[in-house]
Amino acid sequence: MKISSKSFPNGGFIPPKFAMKAIAGGQNISPHILIEEIPANTQSLAIAMVDRHPIARNWVHWMVANIPPSAAEIQEGASGKMPKGSVELENTFGFEGYGGPQPPKGSGVHSYEITVYCLSEIIAPKIRRPSEKEFLSMIEGKILAKAKIIGNFENK
Repeated sequence: MKISSKSFPNGGFIPPKFAMKAIAGGQNISPHILIEEIPANTQSLAIAMVDRHPIARNWVHWMVANIPPSAAEIQEGASGKMPKGSVELENTFGFEGYGGPQPPKGSGVHSYEITVYCLSEIIAPKIRRPSEKEFLSMIEGKILAKAKIIGNFENK
């Protein structure tokens, strides 16, 4: 399994339009994600986007469960209109769906890890605003494959 994005290269910088509106040029548009080589027995896909900078303490920017495997290409701006059956959970900002980068000014480069999970079943999220640890607990034992990409962002 592998993932890529037309929105930014793996290890590259995330363009400002994907950042929250409080950032200059920010439009809070969710990024494009292409998922390839999905295992045949995958029942659902899940996405987690987490800020790995120490100051952010694993801030959740986006978590989606129950994406149909047939929807292996998520277009830019899909948050809020994800494929039927998908469940967008609350991010750490406190609202459902995608919340783009908004690191504190001058805190340096933040790395945003987008991980896609192929799951052996559809899950029933019991927590609307899970931490990453709680999300991983929900999908534990159901992960058939996973892949990630990193995008960087700095609020100068």
